[in-house]
Amino acid sequence: MTNVLSGNRRYLALWLPWLSVERLKHSRESGAASPDAPVALIEKARGVLRLAAVDRAAAALGLRTGLALADARVAVPKLQVFDHDPRADALLLDRLADGCTRYTPHVAIDGSDALVLDISGCTHLFDSEAALLADVKARLGRLGLKVRAAFAYAPDAALALARFRRASVAGEARAAVMDLPVAALRLDRECETALCRAGLKTVGDAARRPLAAIAARFGEGAVQAIRRILGEEASPLIFRTVEAPLVFDRRFAEPVARTDYALERLAELAAEAMAELGERGQGGRQFEALFFRSDGLTRRLAVQTGSATRDVEAVMRLFRERIETLDDPLDPGFGYDMVRFTVPLSEPLAAGQLRLEGGETSRSQQVEALIDRLSTRLGPERVQRFRPRDGHIPEQAQRALPAVEAGFKSAEWNISPPGNPPLRPLHLFDPPQPIQVVAEVPDGPPHRFRWRKVLHEVSRFEGPERIASEWWRAKDGNPAHGAPTRDYYRVEDRNGRRFWIFRHGFYGGGEQHPGWYLHGLFA
Repeated sequence: MTNVLSGNRRYLALWLPWLSVERLKHSRESGAASPDAPVALIEKARGVLRLAAVDRAAAALGLRTGLALADARVAVPKLQVFDHDPRADALLLDRLADGCTRYTPHVAIDGSDALVLDISGCTHLFDSEAALLADVKARLGRLGLKVRAAFAYAPDAALALARFRRASVAGEARAAVMDLPVAALRLDRECETALCRAGLKTVGDAARRPLAAIAARFGEGAVQAIRRILGEEASPLIFRTVEAPLVFDRRFAEPVARTDYALERLAELAAEAMAELGERGQGGRQFEALFFRSDGLTRRLAVQTGSATRDVEAVMRLFRERIETLDDPLDPGFGYDMVRFTVPLSEPLAAGQLRLEGGETSRSQQVEALIDRLSTRLGPERVQRFRPRDGHIPEQAQRALPAVEAGFKSAEWNISPPGNPPLRPLHLFDPPQPIQVVAEVPDGPPHRFRWRKVLHEVSRFEGPERIASEWWRAKDGNPAHGAPTRDYYRVEDRNGRRFWIFRHGFYGGGEQHPGWYLHGLFA
């Protein structure tokens, strides 16, 4: 949550009122529709097709979002209709937010059509606020996007001025905010209607009344909205990115239209970052590359390694793997005017000893490099490895995590002493498979069992190992009311094959006919 209580903060709000339709017009082929005809995007809501977004021409004809498509066609027969794609809109807004990090590291997304920039201490890089805003509008204009912007002392005030005041604010922003309609408070419709009926039609009308009376009549939410728009209370804005510990930029005098050239400059920035990490005695675990296009769009790529590294070639290889797997390939558009390399996560990394026979990497390093490449190409969630979990129930004693996650240590597993058989099998069945067992005594070890229509004669066994259910999961806190107890046996048949079987429950313990199950196979 951002703090707006300081009097020297400055915020820039960017409102894109026609974002959805402008994105559609910019993305689809020219000539697919008449450029002068009004356009609307539709989606189904409660079984009825309604307008989700309109362009300026449709709005001038009286069409508004939420209107039923049938009514809209009656009012505007020449209305052109396309399906609404909110995911594509969110993706575009996300890229625009990345592009705005060229002005400030603190950028927040508000709703589905607005951005808020904390430009405190950043305007001197562009000479003035007016010059910064002119650069923003020029870049968005190349994308065919119309923007309404406003500067203010608080995020809510800047957003309100951008949405409800068409002319720029010449004087004090606080005075301009007081003249805005109560709709600028962004309250629910019932509260807004109640304020208007009470004669409080502007923000100033509501702000000049005792806040205790406002809270008593219109609710605490109305008071919070008034205090936020006046800058007296923190605004619930969350900046989407955190400034990385290491950031390296390379600006180009002229836009670069070749992605290969941008990647070469990115490799130079990676070398600078690795040198800085070496001075700190650290290695990077996560790396990000940002390609800033001259039209304002930005592409962000991220890779992660299983262990800390300062190997420039390995990191650049991962970025190239990432680029090859993109569904939406890198497009320089009008050209890149800046690339950025960041290291969001780093860890201590001591100097390593090379092998004497030519300095080859160890087997573990080769495995880690393979995991990094597979995770980058296939996705981190598709390349997993098991990690031990604190639990004595066999099927809950481990969990699968992305292989590149930190904290994986093979020493955490309970390993049998050398020369002893393993305590747990390598292969577990989920769920355990039922088997038919013959035992000499009811509670005794298995003498023979049938699994998948094959009879196995037990020649050796070890057990039982009794595993009960967790007492905190039992009913009424009584372990006797939980899941039945399991008695596990490690057995070997006459052919030398080893199995891990258990009896679910025991005679005299409330189970009339305890069942037998095969839970795993030893190698």
